[in-house]
Amino acid sequence: MEEKAIVNDVLSSTKSCLKDFESAITETANMELRQTLQNLRNSSESFQYELFKLAESKGYYVPAQNATVQEITTVRDEVTNQ
Repeated sequence: MEEKAIVNDVLSSTKSCLKDFESAITETANMELRQTLQNLRNSSESFQYELFKLAESKGYYVPAQNATVQEITTVRDEVTNQ
């Protein structure tokens, strides 16, 4: 398997794990367990960002263009006027 595929696979898996952490955190009443899950989530988010930066620097991932001011305004207005 080539490096690009491995990096993209790990990025995808990490994003999935982050969603699972969020779900578990919101459903956990035990504060010690909740804090442990939050710490794991934070570490995973940091790992995901570092891997994303690596993928971006190697050309494995090309982010979408930045939104224009008008696009941001339109989305903000739609969200706040619901």
